[in-house]
Amino acid sequence: MRIGVFSALYQQYKFEEALDKIIAVGATAVEVGSGGYPGSQHCPVDELLASKEKRKAYLDTVARRGMIISALSCHYEPLSPDPKIAAEADEVFRKSVQLASLLGVPVVNVLSGCPAGAPGDKTQNWVTCPWPPHFLKILDYQWNEVGIPYWKKAAQFAADHGVKVGIEMHPGQLIYNVETLLRMRAEAGLALGANFDPSHLFWNGVDPVAAIRKLGDAIVHVHGKDCYVDPFNVMINGCNDHKPYDKFAGRAWSFRSIGYGHDTKTWKDIISALRLVGYDFVISVEHEDGMMSSDEGLSKGLAVLKEAVMFESPGQMFWA
Repeated sequence: MRIGVFSALYQQYKFEEALDKIIAVGATAVEVGSGGYPGSQHCPVDELLASKEKRKAYLDTVARRGMIISALSCHYEPLSPDPKIAAEADEVFRKSVQLASLLGVPVVNVLSGCPAGAPGDKTQNWVTCPWPPHFLKILDYQWNEVGIPYWKKAAQFAADHGVKVGIEMHPGQLIYNVETLLRMRAEAGLALGANFDPSHLFWNGVDPVAAIRKLGDAIVHVHGKDCYVDPFNVMINGCNDHKPYDKFAGRAWSFRSIGYGHDTKTWKDIISALRLVGYDFVISVEHEDGMMSSDEGLSKGLAVLKEAVMFESPGQMFWA
């Protein structure tokens, strides 16, 4: 395995400067935003698509530091009821897939998006329970008329370009847990998989190890990101929480650097489960800890991750 960093953390720096900061802390892979919510500060998509020479120079910038690009990430709203936003998201996704194919990057990371509740609605509608009865009608529309048709075409487009789609399971989206990810994969094909981010699972009460065991080879990319679940606030209000991220004392959960939400043993179990199901690629750190500076949060999180990650092949069992 390799440890990587999602370079959006250093979007205020030029690409080479961001790479130097990442390699300085001991990471050897980089995940790069290619549009949508992550932006594309480190990836001039149109320029790279248009020029073989610029693509070569871009890859050389990474390779001469002994690094690889683990994924392009373009999380956005492909199922938005606003046709302009949906078209923009689809264009960003397709360009990202085309560029990933040309660069030899194996994965494009996305969000599934969330449709409206019915034709003509103007905003997304995330359904979390089966009652009142019209909720089930909403889900039928969202899955069978919007979500499945879109992702079947999108996954086929990725497959045609030799690229995997890593959907991040995220509350508020059509795909937010293991069950919904596997349901869409069964419909859309094996090019569609999971960008496995344990932070969103932690605050939904999911055991990441159990989730990994169930997902198996559907995991195509992994985020290294932790989450602190506040037991006192959860006991009062449950896990769903829309208070601003900087209201730490009152929130049910907060994103934290690795080790500040769950201990090293938890992360060793996660890494071991990934090896058990055959995942041997990159753990890409996504730093979103509002209680620490970027540099301190990254370095302290990496210290825990370096202890947990197994970098070498296990080799033969000489004792068996």
